[in-house]
Amino acid sequence: MLTACGGATQPVPANNGGAAGSGQALQINGAGATFPNPIYSKWFAEYNKLHPEIRINYQSIGSGGGIQQLTNQTVFFGATDGPMNDEQLKAAPGPILHLPTVLGAVVPVYNIPGLTDELKFTGPVLADIYLGKIKKWNDPALAKLNPGAKLPATDVTVVHRSDGSGTTYIFVDYLSKVSPEFKSQVGVNTSVKWPAGVGGKGNEGVSGLVTQTPGSIGYVELIYALQSKIAFGSVQNAAGEFVKASENAVTRAADSAAATMPPDFRVSITNAPGAGAYPISSFTWILLYEDPKDKASGKAMVDFMRWALTDGQKYCADLGYAPLPAAVIMLEQAALARIKVS
Repeated sequence: MLTACGGATQPVPANNGGAAGSGQALQINGAGATFPNPIYSKWFAEYNKLHPEIRINYQSIGSGGGIQQLTNQTVFFGATDGPMNDEQLKAAPGPILHLPTVLGAVVPVYNIPGLTDELKFTGPVLADIYLGKIKKWNDPALAKLNPGAKLPATDVTVVHRSDGSGTTYIFVDYLSKVSPEFKSQVGVNTSVKWPAGVGGKGNEGVSGLVTQTPGSIGYVELIYALQSKIAFGSVQNAAGEFVKASENAVTRAADSAAATMPPDFRVSITNAPGAGAYPISSFTWILLYEDPKDKASGKAMVDFMRWALTDGQKYCADLGYAPLPAAVIMLEQAALARIKVS
């Protein structure tokens, strides 16, 4: 299994794409979400084996950083788990295309020493934990969901992201749909003002804090929970079922969106309807300018995206992601023609 790279904090060099050195090699720089970093790292390595003359360099700095650096044109492409809003799109120097790459899940991870039972959560209970209203692990709301579990009378330490984060966007987008109080007090953004808890940078930082902190709860992309071997719970979906994140459960969440995908691909699938759907699921996007200044890098990225949408999808399952629905891939293949590479 691929080991996730650590999130970098420094800016990507201003050379955002183009020939490296005097040879024919082309280096393309990108930055953004930590959520898809494991599969992007795998994809870029596999694509380089097929095309040794093209090196795609990606820094996992968080969705907010990726959007900012793309807007500033210090990278050739960005990556985000929360689609750019209208204001952000208007601030960019040219039209930007959102391209879904894979599907993933955000899971509630926890560290409760001695607990062997797998916990169940509802959206409102998770919202109350992150609002600071549920302060003890043996709170009646948690005990009711988990009869028989030996929940300790210890404090709950809430862990959240400290950086602008698409993983945060997915998590708060879900909580805002199921908790009016959370929506009004915290809201939906890649960076929010948390009422409680401590922050960690990147999915890696949150995973590390939960691992090191007995009595803690956090939220991370599924692969980080699997790699760190942190316990994570099942979450009640819109159909009333408690579902644990899996490739199949994430695919089910996307099924309803595939038929009604908007032309710009900016869509939320949290709290999706349907049996078996995992409720904290999301697409993640690569962001490309429709009319890039560097046509050689543009042509290479279009070719890479066509590979990622087809052959690249086979790497999803081993890394904790779900492949895109076929209907979405067809729409994206057509949308790639909008990128001007000549």
